[in-house]
Amino acid sequence: MIYADNAATTKMSDAAIDAMTDCMRNTYGNPSSLYEVGQRAKEVLEDARDEIIKAIGADNFREIIFTSGGSEADNQALRTAAEIGRAAGKMHIISSAFEHHAILHTLNKLEKEGFEVTYLDVHEDGLVRSEEVEAAIRPDTCLVTIMYANNEIGTIQPIREIGAICRAKGVLFHTDAVQAIGHIPVNVKDDNIDMLSASAHKFHGPKGTGFLYVRKGIKISNLIEGGAQERGKRAGTENVPGIRATAVALKDAIAHMEENDKIIRAKRDRLIAGLKEIPHSAINGDENKRLPGNVNFCFEGIEGESLLLLLDDKGIQASSGSACTSGSLDPSHVLLAIGRVHDVAHGSLRLSIDETISDEDVEYIINAVKEVVTYLRSFSPIWRDLVAGKKEFIL
Repeated sequence: MIYADNAATTKMSDAAIDAMTDCMRNTYGNPSSLYEVGQRAKEVLEDARDEIIKAIGADNFREIIFTSGGSEADNQALRTAAEIGRAAGKMHIISSAFEHHAILHTLNKLEKEGFEVTYLDVHEDGLVRSEEVEAAIRPDTCLVTIMYANNEIGTIQPIREIGAICRAKGVLFHTDAVQAIGHIPVNVKDDNIDMLSASAHKFHGPKGTGFLYVRKGIKISNLIEGGAQERGKRAGTENVPGIRATAVALKDAIAHMEENDKIIRAKRDRLIAGLKEIPHSAINGDENKRLPGNVNFCFEGIEGESLLLLLDDKGIQASSGSACTSGSLDPSHVLLAIGRVHDVAHGSLRLSIDETISDEDVEYIINAVKEVVTYLRSFSPIWRDLVAGKKEFIL
């Protein structure tokens, strides 16, 4: 089996598993309790918070709120900015057309509550332009939320420039960094970030655990009421084993980031070169300004679902887009946002690799994709019409 869907989730590292199981066995107390085993759990919790602060360049332990994952963190960040904005009479939000659905669906709810949202276009290269963000900011803008790296096509946005613009304009800036944290350098101070969302299972940590960074001085709004945990900002007994494993996984990912980056980029570039050899195919998004392990292609004349099933038969696990929408038959909103037409967007493939993939695996994937695409095109009526000249090729 070749696992090439790390953007959907990653395998937990041995270090994270060891930390989590040790915590389950030996630090099982409730960190809100005053007796010894509870206080030991509290110490583990706060040590993990300190590790995460160091990992992202934050200043204060109060700037980290532990959540159930990236989606909850996104929701809390947007709700926080919206409530601050409403209190100040500012009801305008700026985002992009290809954000994760945790952002887009929350924005849709806020629109129903009276907020106006500007969805910036994403260019063919899969990048938001910082100057377009600046041009969209108005006196009543309360928030800009732009993802750090796209979850489908892997393009890395100009976050530092956007953050600097927002800081100069006095507008809160949030970034969904779920795909970026642990894979590329992220520093909340250098990047001028006010709020940041992260999820552990994207960097070899456990599922169901994440965190929200909120810069000191920003009043956080609660999503979950009921207790004094997380300084009263996120009720519910903390998942201490998961949080401990998150901190260990993130520390490990950052410690090996530079060496892993070189390994992964070389294999990613070989995948891209190999898949480019397939006629009427195209990479989605900028070839270089993308996450080290992301490869996303469209192949004209085929359906992505069939491609995935046949690759699975060959022992390759991949996806056609976000795991959160894998049950949908609609084409990816990300690919539509960068200008792919419906017929082409349906024939997409996302390969997201990590440092464990071998050169032999890479060559096997290239050959398997070539074989399956050729096979699917052999009985595709759309491909027949394209070859016969009844339709024009797009790619």
